[in-house]
Amino acid sequence: MFDPILRRMGERIRTRQYVMTVHAKEEMDDEALTIFDIEHAVVTGKIVERQKDPDTGEWKYIVKGQTTAGDEVTTVTKLSLTGKLVMITV
Repeated sequence: MFDPILRRMGERIRTRQYVMTVHAKEEMDDEALTIFDIEHAVVTGKIVERQKDPDTGEWKYIVKGQTTAGDEVTTVTKLSLTGKLVMITV
């Protein structure tokens, strides 16, 4: 169902067209995760839920994947109006 969106997200990761929010970076640090863990989780993961932001009307996606070590991690992402992938939280 969300395969085309997930492919676009993976392409943004591969071409480095993404940004991390401060909140996502803080959560990564708290969980001792690296950017490689998050990239790997999005590229190899699955979208398990889609939510609509009530303020902006934008869709955000819950992606479950694995870190480079094989641990499960969940990210919340969206595709911005500029086309970049935004990592909202981890």
